[in-house]
Amino acid sequence: MAFPKNSFLLLFVLICSLSLNAWAKVDMTMEESVEVYLGDSAGIPCQYVFSEQPRAFMIQWFVRNPSSSSRERIYYGDNAQQIVDDGTDFTGRITVSNVGDKEGVLLTIQDVQLTDEREFFCQVNGMAAGNGEGKTHLRVFDPPMAPVIEGVHAGISVTNELPSKIASCEARNGFPRPNITWYRGISPLTPTHGQINVVILVTRESSGFYTVQSELQYKVAKEDKDVLFSCEVSYYVPGAVRTAESKGINITVHYPTTVVELWKESPQGLVKEGDTVEIRCQGDGNPPPPFTFNREQEQETALEASDDTLVLREVTRGDSGVYQCRSLDLDTYEEVMGDVQLIVHYLDPALVVPKDSEIMFKGESLTATCNALSSLETFTVWFKNGQQVGTGHMLFLQDATYDTAGEYVCEVTVPSLPGLHTSGSVHIIVQGAPQMKDADREVEMEEGAGKWVNLSCEAHAHPLPTISWTVTGSQSWREVLTSATEHSTISLVSVKVTSDITAFCNATNEMGTEAKSFSISISAIPMVTSTAPYSPAEGNGVIIVVVIICILLLAVLASVLYFLHKKGKITCGRSGKQEITKENPNKDGIVVEMKTDTKTEEAVLLKGVSGDKNGPSNQ
Repeated sequence: MAFPKNSFLLLFVLICSLSLNAWAKVDMTMEESVEVYLGDSAGIPCQYVFSEQPRAFMIQWFVRNPSSSSRERIYYGDNAQQIVDDGTDFTGRITVSNVGDKEGVLLTIQDVQLTDEREFFCQVNGMAAGNGEGKTHLRVFDPPMAPVIEGVHAGISVTNELPSKIASCEARNGFPRPNITWYRGISPLTPTHGQINVVILVTRESSGFYTVQSELQYKVAKEDKDVLFSCEVSYYVPGAVRTAESKGINITVHYPTTVVELWKESPQGLVKEGDTVEIRCQGDGNPPPPFTFNREQEQETALEASDDTLVLREVTRGDSGVYQCRSLDLDTYEEVMGDVQLIVHYLDPALVVPKDSEIMFKGESLTATCNALSSLETFTVWFKNGQQVGTGHMLFLQDATYDTAGEYVCEVTVPSLPGLHTSGSVHIIVQGAPQMKDADREVEMEEGAGKWVNLSCEAHAHPLPTISWTVTGSQSWREVLTSATEHSTISLVSVKVTSDITAFCNATNEMGTEAKSFSISISAIPMVTSTAPYSPAEGNGVIIVVVIICILLLAVLASVLYFLHKKGKITCGRSGKQEITKENPNKDGIVVEMKTDTKTEEAVLLKGVSGDKNGPSNQ
């Protein structure tokens, strides 16, 4: 039900209240402002105290229009009724209630909007008891989105005379308007003439929110290449001020080269001939300027390089020297240079004196030297037949014998650079008359009659000797082996013992002769003889085993013959042969044939037990 604004009753009440206002008053108490988040509920209290108790009073709430200074009523209430005015922005969103046991009311606004940020007026009219009015400013807050920073992708030169744009920052949809502050590292930046400029653009969206864009213009220096720039947005909330910081960004700073450094990248450590060397050049400017390589003694000749690296393949000692790297800054056109010294170490082939080979006479002495020119200290070791025989550049050979002869190898190494090594050799030849071991005493032997004996001689000499044999006491002997090495000759003869024998081995060359004698006597113990000479591989142990086996076979044969004789199974023919027979002979029978020869007597077992056909030599 609408309140009759133009009724006579209202006019009467107003006239009465004005006439009595001089004697009665109302004390009003309201907060200066009430702060609330967008979308929340806001409560605006209105407290009043009458100087005298009114018989009746009414309360009205007004709001100031944002586009003008006029006021619009949104609520009316008295002792009889409470009415929310229709057709306002607050219709359906406000309620008025008493404030506990105090004299006052509370205006509650639901779902606060940005347009609700206005002045609210509370008007109390107690008729004759007086009237009063108070106001509260409703403030609405909504935090902005997190700030977004974007840096300039292109490089910024320190040679620019004016500040350059380096980054922009944006804070969207905040209310009230947020503020943006720039930071270099942890230090805030403030606009400074000729050094720092900040350009701000504020946009009021149709929704009522504010979007703030800030651009930082800055005169960069070389020290800024590693610094992080960021922006911070500050905004109001009910009862406080909060901030949100963006991520940090790094800008690309271009600055001229002032120092050039040149160093050997590889190999690590010392360089030797044959290595591949990489020399690298680096300046402190950005972007890196183009580099030119050259040798100090050939400054006008540019070396072929790849970007900042010079590669020298299979270097020699001639590549040693000072290498330079030059850079030309395209902004300042100033040339900066760096240098490095390269030392290529070397080890020449070993030079051995005497060279190749050397002939010595027995008993002589010789000093051999081995030298290799090197840029570093060397170490020399001498070897013979894989065994170390000396150290140092000189090898002393004293009182030479035939054992002194041979090849001597010197190996030269560089302890500080293991990759460097070389070697050389010398062949020592000892010249003299033949020499045989135990030539000064006669070799005495005792062997059984008919046995073949092997005799050997080894003579050392240079030139190589020839060996001849003289045998007395036996017609059956022959030389079965003759071989020669670089320093000696070996001869082997096989002699059949038929009587006491004396043999002489004679070694001869142009330097002299040496002889060795052998004395062989027949042993008194019967020995089984062999009809053929022994090969050099046969030994006495095999002969003993054969003799024992033959004796055992003879014993077995004698036992069988005795057994058959007792049984009467032996008959003798006229031809001189004895035949042994058995009734019903089969494969298990035994047949023995005895033959007599004028030269040798042999007992041959033709057929053995269980059908074996092995001869005596195999058994």
